[in-house]
Amino acid sequence: MLPLCVPELHGNEWAYIQQCLESNWVSSAGPFVDRFETEFATYIGTPHAVATVNGTAALHIALLVAGVKPDDEVLVSDLTFIASANAIRYVGAWPVFIDVEPDYWQMDPTRVTDFLQHECEERAGALYNRTTGRRVSAIVPVHILGHPVDMDPIIALARAYHLVVIEDAAESLGARYRGRHVGQLGDIACFSFNGNKVITTGGGGMLVTENATWAQRARYLTTQAKDDPLEFEHRAIGYNYRLPNILAALGCAQLEVLDGYLEAKRHIASLYTSLLAGVPGITPMRQALWAESIFWLYTIRIDPALFGMDSRQVLHELATQRIQTRSLWQPMHLSPAHAGCQVVSGAITEVLYREALSLPCSVGIEEENVMRVAAAIQQCRG
Repeated sequence: MLPLCVPELHGNEWAYIQQCLESNWVSSAGPFVDRFETEFATYIGTPHAVATVNGTAALHIALLVAGVKPDDEVLVSDLTFIASANAIRYVGAWPVFIDVEPDYWQMDPTRVTDFLQHECEERAGALYNRTTGRRVSAIVPVHILGHPVDMDPIIALARAYHLVVIEDAAESLGARYRGRHVGQLGDIACFSFNGNKVITTGGGGMLVTENATWAQRARYLTTQAKDDPLEFEHRAIGYNYRLPNILAALGCAQLEVLDGYLEAKRHIASLYTSLLAGVPGITPMRQALWAESIFWLYTIRIDPALFGMDSRQVLHELATQRIQTRSLWQPMHLSPAHAGCQVVSGAITEVLYREALSLPCSVGIEEENVMRVAAAIQQCRG
């Protein structure tokens, strides 16, 4: 089977993990945790980073330290993995799902503008949803599939309405927006190191911010909110969310080779684009002029009227040839888990859900396998 996206481990992973085993520092403290946080913050260009057990935990803590309260509302991308919406519910708040734009498939700033200007009203220095009566407190733009959201208009709206911006950059480590790394654009940002991400710690996440108070609070909450570790006093509800040292060691090794991985991802995308260009009904993944995508999962759109098969038929046909592909996530506004939450349009997200297909694009995939996938897709047309 040619897999969709698997880890690439050929650096100092074994050496660093061996150091953990020899020193007995394998749990949620140790020198590699501090090192991973420091080196990651330096890479992104933020002064503070807090390592967590996964990206969802980072989002949960980010919402808490940013001041999102129960019964608040948070604007979030409609096209995203469900963790982005789940974390909002963890803090007792409600997601408002924002449709994506059709070109790069990211949160649509015009939809955000329409909602804030026409569906909300300011009262006593805060913004309230006219329909629900709830306070709107934050925006969570999700940089999906390795491409950044158009952040400037969203940041401007957030500043005008006093909203916090929490970047969900789980899929886009290394992507840049107008020359700046995603993760340094909003007030706080979160990353994931799941096994299919561009670098992995097996599981793991990271929260980054310029706000020293928020970073200190995040570190406190992720270590069970210990006020007196000798007497085991806790004055707040904390969480067992810190990244273990042995996984941080893996992260340090992966971070050392990240730039090479990004170069490989972009080469894979360029090759797919050239091989699939001009195939009727196939729209290759695009990159905005203001963006430097990492093409985390190289994804195409398939128009069944022009191609002759829909995305799910292609998925099953390629599976018979031992080629793994994947559809995009169910739109959040269609998820039974989030039934009743407000959505702003959702039409483009639904089209992408029907038409999009992600192709094998592991960092270590060989060019001949990229050509094999492209040829198999073209053969589906008969």
